[in-house]
Amino acid sequence: MTENTPYTSRPRWSQETKLTVSLLVIAFGVYLLYQFRILLPPLTLAIVLAYIVSPIAGFLHRQLRLPHALAILLGNLTLFLFLLLIPFIIVPPLASQLSTLNVDLRRLLATIDQLLQHDIALGPFSIHLPSLVQQVPLSSDQWIQPLLGQTLSIAVEVLSSVVWIIFIIVVSFYLVKDTDKFNQWVESHVPPLYQPDYRQLRTEINRIWGAFFRGQITLALVVSLIFTVMGFILGLPFALSMGLLAGLLEFLPSIGHGIWLTLATTLALLFGSTWIPVPNWVFALIIAGLHIIFQQFDINYLIPRIIGRSVHLPPIVVIVGIVAGAVAAGVTGIPLAAPTIATLRVLGRYVYAQLFDLDPFPHSVAPPLPPPDPQWHRRLQVHARLKRLFSRHDRQSTPS
Repeated sequence: MTENTPYTSRPRWSQETKLTVSLLVIAFGVYLLYQFRILLPPLTLAIVLAYIVSPIAGFLHRQLRLPHALAILLGNLTLFLFLLLIPFIIVPPLASQLSTLNVDLRRLLATIDQLLQHDIALGPFSIHLPSLVQQVPLSSDQWIQPLLGQTLSIAVEVLSSVVWIIFIIVVSFYLVKDTDKFNQWVESHVPPLYQPDYRQLRTEINRIWGAFFRGQITLALVVSLIFTVMGFILGLPFALSMGLLAGLLEFLPSIGHGIWLTLATTLALLFGSTWIPVPNWVFALIIAGLHIIFQQFDINYLIPRIIGRSVHLPPIVVIVGIVAGAVAAGVTGIPLAAPTIATLRVLGRYVYAQLFDLDPFPHSVAPPLPPPDPQWHRRLQVHARLKRLFSRHDRQSTPS
């Protein structure tokens, strides 16, 4: 068979061969995903970072006429500077009362020392705390060796984290820089008949993830406002800083709530309320109880409605998706559950329509309007003049 042999005369694969090859390709893809599953979380974070940096880089590229690569670097720098400013917003108010903190720490240590001198009765049993304290290893030989081992493991973890962070930044940079090239490369491998469908699916999925990030920012602002107002009402120390921190920690579901609750109860125990005359431990219980109530309100109302509405999902679907995301992907799966479900819905609707010969895009976008005519106002003026001229002619021709 020569190179000039027309394509139609070449032997074609049978349906059974096509099905077999397709199944083998899918199986091999699943195998690769399983073998390189350690790359999935950092790749996911790189994609998320690219979605966040892309609007900033696009704005700098359009408005300042900067090169695309430089705009992306400045976008990353802007994001990291914003993250670095967070401690400067939160830490100074906390550091302003270090002297008070020292006094409270002395009182707290004295209270703990008094508690350790007594026995704890649990029904018929009694725990002798002084004997437990004496069993704590106090010699250097007993705790230096484990401490050295932990230090080495921590150093390895820190080095590994730095490597992964560099990997995420580099991948996100090239995702933003070569988005058009990547889309063209993928589209070139799509059969020509299905390229319009691919472009439509890509547009819908991009809208879903863009709306999700806008909804996440809205959720963070709402939570910051609620926590700041409640902090001032209850007299929580550093109410403004704690409110801003609550909004930022909303990007870390579950873990963020735990971090905020730990800090807030610690502040309540050490400083108490600024105006409510209750003991510090009572105020700490009030803060903890209200936070637990708000956490349920956040998970069952705010997230389903703000995030769910941004991706057009019912609240119950978002709630179930959050639980499923936590089980399947841990902490990363919780915030990404809603847009992932919305993406799967788009793909599932397309597959369903193709299986049953339906229109996969029943709500297609209307064709764009024609460009505006810059001469419309002149035509309107000419029309008004002609109308006045004819009306004047009619009045003159009417017999008196």
